[in-house]
Amino acid sequence: MTPAVPPAAYRPLYPFTSRTTDVNGLQMHYVDEGRGEPIVMLHGNPTWSFYFRELIGGLAPAYRCIAPDHIGCGLSDRPTDAEYGFRLQDRVDDLEALLSGLGLDRPISLVLHDWGGMIGAAFAVRHPERVARLVVLNTAAFLKPHWKTLPWALRFVRGVPLVAEPAVLRLNLFARGAAWTASARGLAPAVRRGLLAPYGSPRNRLATLRFVQDIPLSPADPSYALAALTDQGLARLQAKPVIVCWGERDFVFDLDYLAEWQRRFPRAEPHRFPQAGHYVLEDEPGPILARVRDFLSRTPAAD
Repeated sequence: MTPAVPPAAYRPLYPFTSRTTDVNGLQMHYVDEGRGEPIVMLHGNPTWSFYFRELIGGLAPAYRCIAPDHIGCGLSDRPTDAEYGFRLQDRVDDLEALLSGLGLDRPISLVLHDWGGMIGAAFAVRHPERVARLVVLNTAAFLKPHWKTLPWALRFVRGVPLVAEPAVLRLNLFARGAAWTASARGLAPAVRRGLLAPYGSPRNRLATLRFVQDIPLSPADPSYALAALTDQGLARLQAKPVIVCWGERDFVFDLDYLAEWQRRFPRAEPHRFPQAGHYVLEDEPGPILARVRDFLSRTPAAD
């Protein structure tokens, strides 16, 4: 059973109908607003579908906007380690189950942020015929460039479990830290409360810990093989229209990651936002909505 999340913490900014569906034996929460061509928005860690509220509200008059909460996140079920794997493969399987259950009969466009990039790209590489376009927002769908190191906070969570696990689970330091540092402009208190609302207890925070621990850095890591296959398979998507909206003040997915997207997709449309951080949609919601809406209108997807 999904633990209760106080609606007052997010509903004024998130006025969408809550829906749930069974995915592999667990209840996944998602938003499904509007009609028309489907736009699927995949969040990362430690956010949830709330992060896409401005895009959903702005695009739903013309498109069908679908934004799930990954299992363990947002308003979806909170399984234990015994009930769920918390690996990249599990996330891709969940996405496939959700989309199959929705019975979509036309190609989707994927909006990808943070961990949503690898999850969505793994699906897209496996099913390129089911994907029309990519909207990339400070994320990666390829292995970490070999010359780069993880930011210290991620290294700490992965490398010092005896200290990091209580800090993440008991004190919520990962989600709280992101709420204070991932936006270069600073979040309004109501937005900060909305982003943090689903992570109010240690049980509710397990996924935020497991996401970091699942980052594939070497062949010894459980999700490395699937990440490597996705990395190698990105060439299958090169003919797809791609728009990249990038916050330049991101200390995780920095400009080296943007350069790698441009190398992989030389025809992609890049839009750089010098005053935006990792939560680029929080820092530049209006300009990004305008650019994405224009991009979608200029690159119609085949039925």
